[in-house]
Amino acid sequence: MLNPNRVLIIAEAGVNHNGDINLAKKLIDAAAEAGADIVKFQTFRANKLAASSAEQAKYQAANTGVTESQLEMLKRLELKYEDHQELVNYCNSKDITFLSTAFDSDSLRFLTEELGQKLLKVPSGELTNAPLILAHALTGLNIILSTGMATLAEIETALGVIAFGYLNPNEEPSEEKFIQAYFSSKGQRLLREKVTILHCTTEYPAPYGDINLNAMDTIKNAFKLNVGYSDHSQGIVVPVAAAAKRALIIEKHFTLDKTMEGPDHKASLEPHELKDMIAAIRIVEQISGDGVKGPRPSEVKNIDIARKSIVASKNIRKGELFSAENLTIKRPGNGMNPMHFWDLVGTTAERNYNEDELI
Repeated sequence: MLNPNRVLIIAEAGVNHNGDINLAKKLIDAAAEAGADIVKFQTFRANKLAASSAEQAKYQAANTGVTESQLEMLKRLELKYEDHQELVNYCNSKDITFLSTAFDSDSLRFLTEELGQKLLKVPSGELTNAPLILAHALTGLNIILSTGMATLAEIETALGVIAFGYLNPNEEPSEEKFIQAYFSSKGQRLLREKVTILHCTTEYPAPYGDINLNAMDTIKNAFKLNVGYSDHSQGIVVPVAAAAKRALIIEKHFTLDKTMEGPDHKASLEPHELKDMIAAIRIVEQISGDGVKGPRPSEVKNIDIARKSIVASKNIRKGELFSAENLTIKRPGNGMNPMHFWDLVGTTAERNYNEDELI
C-alpha cells in the first residue's frame, strides 16, 4: 500500500463542501491541481452520528458563529449517498483517488459494497468505537487508523479489534479474543501488512505546543507499524516536518476559502497553500536520502578541488629528508593525502621537488 520513499498525501476535503456537490467537485479540482494522491471526504448520516443532545465542540461554535446542536450542524454537511458515485467518477476523470471516511456502519457498507472503496480510514473520534472498528476490519481491507486524543493503551486495544476482525471474521467477538488476536504472530503480521497509524492532535487549529511530533517515534517503536501524520495545525510547517520524520502518510484539511461558513474552513489550507505543502514534502523526500554517509554523485567532482595534498614548501633535493620545514599542505587534492603527513616526515626524498610541487 505504501512506498517508503514517497509520502502518500491525502487532501482532506472533509465537510468543507458544505453539503454542496458542486463545491465538492471544485475541491477535487484543487486537490488534483495541487498534486495530492487522494482527496478524502466524510460519509455519514447525521442522525446516526450524533444524538440530539450532543453539543458542538467549542471550535465548531467559534468557527461557524452559530450555536446549535451537533446534529443540526451535521445535517447541513451531509453528502447524499447518490452524490458519491458522481464524485468517484469525477475523481477518476481528474486522475486522483477518491476516499471517504465512514462514521457509521451503513455508510461503511455503502462505501465498500456500493462504491467498491479499497482503502479505509478510521477517524480519531471512532478509535474507541469497537463495533465500527470491527466492521472495518471484517472487510479485510487496508486501514488507516487516526489516533487523536488517544493513549497507547487505547491504540493497542483498537489494534486488537482490527487483528481479530482480520483473523476471525466468523467468530463471536470478545475482549479476550481481541487480546489473543493482537498478540498472535499472524495477527501481528496482518497488522504490519494492512494498518498504518496516524499521529494526530484533535483540535482545530491544533496549537503548536500540542503537536508532539516525537509521538510518531513512540507509536512506531510501540507497535512496529507504519506511521503517518494527520495535521490540524495552521500553515504547512508541521506536515513538512512530519514528512522529514519519515511519515508515510500526510493528511491535511484544505478548503477553497478559509472565510467560508463552516466548522473546519479556518483550520484548513487554501489551494495555493496545499500546493506549496505538497511541493515542500516532495523536496523533503529528495533530501532525506538513504542515510548512507559517503560522497554523493554531485560531490565527487569537487573532491580534488576542495581538498588538499602534501606539497613541497621549498625546493627539495633528492636524498634530503622530508620535514615540517620543507613540506606544507595546499590545494589541489589529487596528491598525497595530508593524513599521511607524519608518516612522510623523516623519510628520504627519492627525487628532486620544486616549490609547490605535489609530493
